[in-house]
Amino acid sequence: MWMIDNARPVALVVRGFRERLALRLPVNALGVFAGLLVVILGLVAISLTLGSYDMNLVQVWNTLITQSESEQMSTVVWEFRFPRTLVAALVGAMLALSGASLQNVTRNGLADPSLVGISQGAGLAVVAVTVLWPDQAGPWRPWVAFGGSLIVAAVIQGLSWNRRGGSSIRFILMGIGVAAFISSITSALMTYGQIDRAMSALAWLSGSINSAGWGEVKMLFAWFVVLLPLMLMLSRSMAALQMGEVTAIGLGVPARWIRVALISVAVGFAAIATAAVGPLGFVGLIAPHAARRISRSGVGLHLLISAVVGAFVVTLADLLGRVLFAPVQIPAGLVTAIIGVPIFIVLLHRAQARSSL
Repeated sequence: MWMIDNARPVALVVRGFRERLALRLPVNALGVFAGLLVVILGLVAISLTLGSYDMNLVQVWNTLITQSESEQMSTVVWEFRFPRTLVAALVGAMLALSGASLQNVTRNGLADPSLVGISQGAGLAVVAVTVLWPDQAGPWRPWVAFGGSLIVAAVIQGLSWNRRGGSSIRFILMGIGVAAFISSITSALMTYGQIDRAMSALAWLSGSINSAGWGEVKMLFAWFVVLLPLMLMLSRSMAALQMGEVTAIGLGVPARWIRVALISVAVGFAAIATAAVGPLGFVGLIAPHAARRISRSGVGLHLLISAVVGAFVVTLADLLGRVLFAPVQIPAGLVTAIIGVPIFIVLLHRAQARSSL
């Protein structure tokens, strides 16, 4: 049942299942979410037209509905640009959701899967398998990446915990230290591994979406469909955790188990995205902050807006890397790092200013 809540701000209230489901969705935030979906669809359309083989929107549309003007045009769209664009959007959405979850759990706006070592854990696991057991790299890559990320997340949680509980600042600092340590091990594997295997791992480590195909699209979409509902179901508990662990427990939230569940889902998103295209830095940092500035909303809707913003950031980064210096293609991971580092510095400066007050 749909209802209009006349209180400020104007919101849609959804009730169902004998009041077991009750959602209050701000109309402004819903409008922003719908507008962002239109923007990302427009960016996908533009991405399909640009490249060494230029096409217009009419030709792309005809190709997508199996009325292609030529076999070459059909190959360019279906075998290269379309799956690559879908992979970029899905990876961006998953990294954004991972970052948003980590920021809510740690109550620290600087948390990001690439900053606190989670992406590096997935990267080390995949590089180790690629260099040492290349025959197992393909089919086991998602599970190896998830295991590496989960181990690193558990180590960071353990190192940042003391008798007085966990500290978000300590979590970030421990994550940065563990990430640096993991990166050194990854570099050692790259240096002393066989040259052909090391080059294969190096191409993956650059965060490039160049070789993404329909296999990656299917893997990412399957995990996205599984993990997104889990995160949305945990969003109410996530909102309670934002008020502090003591308050959350007082509201009946099993804070410790919810924190473990949220970190596990965040690790899953980051690990699968990293397994598909390699590490992409700062997407999980940028998207939640941008979503929060674009529109104020509840945790659940903020997650969805963050996902769309993340999809836009990575799709745009891949498009810029593909067309700016064509025929040379810049990995999307390099573009996101160029964008993300200044934003991280600004956020860090603001965090220091607030802590000094």
